[in-house]
Amino acid sequence: MCIDMLDRGASLFADRACLIDDTGTKTYADVSVESHRIANALRRDGAGFGKHVAILSPNASRAFECILGVFRAGAVWVPLNARNATEENAYILDNTDVTLLFYHSRFEPEIAQLREGAPRVARFVCLDKRGGYGTFYEDWLAGVGDVAEEAPRDPESLCAIVSSGGTTGRPKGVMHTHRLWEAVAASYHTMLPTRKPAVHLVAAPMTHAAGIIALPLLSVGATQVIQPGADPLAIMQAIETHKVTHLFLPPTVIYMMLAHPRVREFDYSSLDYFIYAAAPMSVDKLKQSVDVFGPVMCQVYGQVEAPMYCTVMTPEEHVTALTEGREQRLWSCGRPSLYTRVAIMDDDEHLLETGERGEIVVRSSLVMKGYYRNPEATAEASAHGWHHTGDIGYCDEDGYVYIVDRKRDMIISGGFNVFPSEIEQVVWAHPAVQDCAVIGIPDEKWGEAVTAVIELRAGAAVSEAEIIALCKQHLGGVKAPKSVLFWDKLPRSPVGKVLKKDIRTRFWEGHSRSI
Repeated sequence: MCIDMLDRGASLFADRACLIDDTGTKTYADVSVESHRIANALRRDGAGFGKHVAILSPNASRAFECILGVFRAGAVWVPLNARNATEENAYILDNTDVTLLFYHSRFEPEIAQLREGAPRVARFVCLDKRGGYGTFYEDWLAGVGDVAEEAPRDPESLCAIVSSGGTTGRPKGVMHTHRLWEAVAASYHTMLPTRKPAVHLVAAPMTHAAGIIALPLLSVGATQVIQPGADPLAIMQAIETHKVTHLFLPPTVIYMMLAHPRVREFDYSSLDYFIYAAAPMSVDKLKQSVDVFGPVMCQVYGQVEAPMYCTVMTPEEHVTALTEGREQRLWSCGRPSLYTRVAIMDDDEHLLETGERGEIVVRSSLVMKGYYRNPEATAEASAHGWHHTGDIGYCDEDGYVYIVDRKRDMIISGGFNVFPSEIEQVVWAHPAVQDCAVIGIPDEKWGEAVTAVIELRAGAAVSEAEIIALCKQHLGGVKAPKSVLFWDKLPRSPVGKVLKKDIRTRFWEGHSRSI
């Protein structure tokens, strides 16, 4: 069960620092007690076993403790991305049947809209301040006991519903079981063994990959140093100050660190694993990273439906590729992890041979239980007994997996999944727009930059800034286009469908992969 990861750490390393943020340090014993108190308060409010509880907060120790309290109560964690537009988070709350929301006071102005969009949320708890709509966290915990009864132990029960996108643009609720998280922990520790007392810097959002790394590390007594955001200078300073051993960042932030004028001023010798994922990384930047940070770069591949560790490329494999003149191997995302089978499948359900391109499919306990209240999408994703990733790739003769394209139109920008159809709906709503296509184009910083290509109505006019502002208003900054292009005519098929592939080709020509 998920809470076993904390309990093992607390039983072996009770006095070790567990969580460090700008509010102070809490030991494993402290965090364990707090998780019991949170569980008791959740059960008192009818939000215990099997109930769905959401957390909306920037990275913070208290938010992390609430995740652990949800697990201890046997409830189901619903993470909310702090960078989402409010209307998207309201949809997620409603779609996943959340009954209680923990939130940071930064989001107090959004509570009215969340209440209206998700009327089944019966309780709001503000994590850090009194005086808002919700009950203040400390008041909410008043009077509860320090020991919670153990929740029923069913490894196949849900522990989390994590939002993923879909071709319709609406997020789908990906159901994670405790068994899935056992596979996450087992995969992590077998492929990336801990070499010394671990210190994990949580700088990327804990709702995403940084959290997926943090939870298994609890079982070996890792100290989690939590930063509210991924500021390059603060990250570099923290690595030296806290002797960080483990760090995850998307390539976008790594590029910003490499470009920082002070990047070589700090001591990175404590690092064992500098993990990157969520988007492809430039081989040139990888070589720079090894030069600056040491032989510690590590790539993993997965998705919300099969988290993180479908494949792994270890630091040793990075070094081997560089020293033996096999730099092409750095285009790969590694080889299948110990508990995952990876194959390539064509559209006729046939598994393909080495070097042949098709959809990457996986079998593993890492794979989700399905999409919440969406049996049609679940059946599509699990057709023919495999989980279908939607990524197009191939395997080489040594078992390395290469991702070369995407079966669907999803864009990965700065490590976040962005679905063009959702943005197109907003752009189409502008009265000056005749038609549009949203694509990802190559970008050194973002991996892919969200770009809107627009065909205007005859005689109409609109500025790039106006379109970007419109998208930010409705979708938030992550999904808003980085640039807007105006074309006289968009390419179309004989039946009038806009040919996105033709548009993308103009930008991706000369690149070895379309991702």
